[in-house]
Amino acid sequence: MAFLILFLFPQDNIMIFSKACEYGIKAAVYVAEQSINGNRASLKGISKEINSPEAFTAKILQTLVKHKIISSVKGATGGFEADVKKISRTKLLEIVIAIDGSLHEGKCVLGLNQCSESQPCPVHNKYKHIKKDILTMLEKTTLAEMSNSVIEGLSCLKN
Repeated sequence: MAFLILFLFPQDNIMIFSKACEYGIKAAVYVAEQSINGNRASLKGISKEINSPEAFTAKILQTLVKHKIISSVKGATGGFEADVKKISRTKLLEIVIAIDGSLHEGKCVLGLNQCSESQPCPVHNKYKHIKKDILTMLEKTTLAEMSNSVIEGLSCLKN
């Protein structure tokens, strides 16, 4: 599984998630938003809302269901939903780990095989503080916080 060091260092921007992780976060937020409003979200609706190909969205949703971040309900009135009580305890970090796997905190920002306090790369000492701040943000941000921000019109899932 491809993993970007704490989702950083892609081609165009220093701070983005892997594409699958971006879609996973947006899907979880949308499903939580719909659940808060008493609705279930369909695969088509989620895919459209997060601007993601339907087949790719389906795989991401399966992963989120497997990790119990959201649930799937089969049948004519089925779809995807989130436990409204649980979303206030679901951290952004859980979603990221579900999609991208465990965080490799020891991995070097420059891709060196060995990078540590005793053998630092040229940016190690500056970057370690940024990495710590990102991890703290992931640990503290909840699915409820993100979905409520969308509901209140303070943020959006697509432009």
